[in-house]
Amino acid sequence: MTAVGDDLISVIVTTYNRPDALDASLRALAHQTDNTFEIIVADDGSGPQTARLIESWRPRLPVPIRHVWHEHDDFRGGEIRNRGILQSAGRYCIFLDGDCLARADFISVHRWLAEPGWLVAGNRILLSQKLTETVLAGGLPAETWDFARLAHERLRGGINRCLPAIRLPLGPLRRLHSRAWEGAKTCNLAVARSDLDLIDGFDGRYSGWGLEDSDLVVRLFHAGVRRKDGRFATGVLHLWHPEADRSGLAENSRCLDEVLAGSRIRAERGLSTLGHAV
Repeated sequence: MTAVGDDLISVIVTTYNRPDALDASLRALAHQTDNTFEIIVADDGSGPQTARLIESWRPRLPVPIRHVWHEHDDFRGGEIRNRGILQSAGRYCIFLDGDCLARADFISVHRWLAEPGWLVAGNRILLSQKLTETVLAGGLPAETWDFARLAHERLRGGINRCLPAIRLPLGPLRRLHSRAWEGAKTCNLAVARSDLDLIDGFDGRYSGWGLEDSDLVVRLFHAGVRRKDGRFATGVLHLWHPEADRSGLAENSRCLDEVLAGSRIRAERGLSTLGHAV
């Protein structure tokens, strides 16, 4: 295991049976300007192709990579991220989806924004299905595209917006919406490990698509953590994927409403229920 250090960041990348997208995501992480981080691939039950892909990247990455897997049983994003947290060594965790491409300064900017008692919620640019297929088929490093190229793709309908690619200092304005849980998503979210331990991580009660990230942020707020805006600093490119099955959303919404109405801090099925299992 990587030695724990005050400067080490753990990037927890969630994936499920999308090796082509994961390949692109790892490529982007391989070219960061700041290499004081580790990668934990939190795998929600993918087949052996994903394991082979991760092994193929191991000698090519400038940072350590670890593969954490559990058997697939519906979408269990919260639980597999918890397993990733348990295997991480960093003082700070960045959650990233395995179909997101991070620009070269992604780690360095998150490090710059990191502050005790604050989470950082970034944003994303969504790629169309057609552009995603072109990027993946051609191995195109879309994470390196400058604003002019992104604006061109916006005019062509290949992406939904350009603004997340702009870099602005903002300063104290980043704290303007410190209690807004809406829009904070685990495709680009950074939280101190000590704060994750305090609330016992994600709640494994959430099964199927949706709201496990909102639950996490709300309980962090209950614990006194506040939100810092990562927009105009940490934006990622999010590859297209088919819409997920939302049949479990009603139950997940009920769980979130319960958390919003109360003051509970710790997850009902959190890190402590997994022990050190992987």
